[in-house]
Amino acid sequence: MKKISRSIIAAATIAACSSLLPAEGFAANGCGGASWYALRSKTASGERMNPAVLTAAHRSLAFGTKVKVTNSHNGRTVVVRINDRGPFIRGRVLDLSRAAAQNIGMVSSGTAKVCYQVIS
Repeated sequence: MKKISRSIIAAATIAACSSLLPAEGFAANGCGGASWYALRSKTASGERMNPAVLTAAHRSLAFGTKVKVTNSHNGRTVVVRINDRGPFIRGRVLDLSRAAAQNIGMVSSGTAKVCYQVIS
């Protein structure tokens, strides 16, 4: 009986701790800083960066993932496709193409607080 109790306690502890640890599935939604860029170099996915297309960089989401981005300051939203890696500045969660940044009204400021949600 004592052995079964310990197994149950161990399993419950592992389950509780695993829910506290960050996992890839939890990257589906988030908030943080965003910036924009308009280079014409190759992205991490291998395609050429086009500032006129609604794309973004994220550290870990799969290439091709569609993400709805909301500017927390004005409520404007845009749907982007992840095609690059980044940003690599603390506190930032997305680097948007110029077109995406323009859609949510953050071109002039250069950065904005955003929330994002994976939609497909």
